[in-house]
Amino acid sequence: MIAGQDVTILGAGIGGLTAAVALAQRGANVTVLEQAPEITEVGAGLQISPNGVCVLDALGLGDAARTRAVKGNGVWLRDGVSGHEVIDFNFDKVAPGATFLLFHRADLIDLLAQAARNTGVTIRCGTQVERVLPSLTTAQVKVVGEPAQEMGFVIGADGLRSVVHRAMNGARAPFFTGQVAWRATVPATGREPAEATVFMGPGRHMVTYPLRDGTMVNMVAVEERTEWADEGWNHQDDPDNMRKAFSGFCDDAQALLERVETAHLWGLFRHPVALNWFYGHCALLGDAAHPTLPFMAQGAVMAIEDAWVLAACLDHHGLDKGPHRYQTLRRARCEKIVAAAGKNARNYHYANPFARRVGHGALRLAGRMAPQQVFNRFRWIYDTDVTRI
Repeated sequence: MIAGQDVTILGAGIGGLTAAVALAQRGANVTVLEQAPEITEVGAGLQISPNGVCVLDALGLGDAARTRAVKGNGVWLRDGVSGHEVIDFNFDKVAPGATFLLFHRADLIDLLAQAARNTGVTIRCGTQVERVLPSLTTAQVKVVGEPAQEMGFVIGADGLRSVVHRAMNGARAPFFTGQVAWRATVPATGREPAEATVFMGPGRHMVTYPLRDGTMVNMVAVEERTEWADEGWNHQDDPDNMRKAFSGFCDDAQALLERVETAHLWGLFRHPVALNWFYGHCALLGDAAHPTLPFMAQGAVMAIEDAWVLAACLDHHGLDKGPHRYQTLRRARCEKIVAAAGKNARNYHYANPFARRVGHGALRLAGRMAPQQVFNRFRWIYDTDVTRI
């Protein structure tokens, strides 16, 4: 039912471009409006778990994705202070046959943008949307410097400050979580394991993993503190502040921190999940609908899932009934993942030494006796294949 229909997507991020490919493959006439002057290399690392990889496979992009990403072999939890292993999830043992990919964000964006253009999608950069006026039968978009015009079905994939979200739900009121995060990339030594390593410490943790054929290492370091920082990825900070926050960590962590030349800092804010994901011929996806904290590595993957489900619902149920079906299929799962991410940081940040010994000791024992059972707590996330819904 979507074939021949005009669809306008606001935002050329991962969710917006995935939706563009999924809709164009179904015959829609898709235009993507992106406010940045060009699609450039921004951001750093992403973990794409099997529930996202299955969508890339269904879009015919799986082989290219595997070529451009590092295949993740596991997740290694370590005591950040001593460096001692807490638990090592080897994917070949706990998730045989599953594919976890470690991507540079820019590489995934480039892959999706190329696929979109190859499918006939028009991408307009340097286009700032001022407002969206949704109605039951159409959606009007006002671009800065241009008169307002109807643009078919409109999808808000425009992130935390979504114009489409505001049109349907009003302004969001996020609250500061008491946590900030640094991100950085450093040159690799070539000896880094192809897995995500989590250094856990009192009131803080650091996640590292290799990117781009193992030539660089992605770092995300989170600290609990009362002094808040602005939201957004592009606020530069002095790398010495990052090193100071993690000065008590082990030698392996210090070896990475010493190589940081450029660091970005942002505050972690909790946003409510949107009440309305659609109105008439408008719909939301990704962060515009359900921003999440980074502690389950599911933000980009949820947007990828959203994109597939929205495209399938519009195609199978039409522009009038499809959005309702989309919200019905996605809302509960996304709320559950957002809640899980909010809780997971506490598992990394034992401030009390006794609690840390007990917590880490329990995980070590579980890792020796039944690592599969520990990992199975997350199978409801990773085993979902939205392309089969």
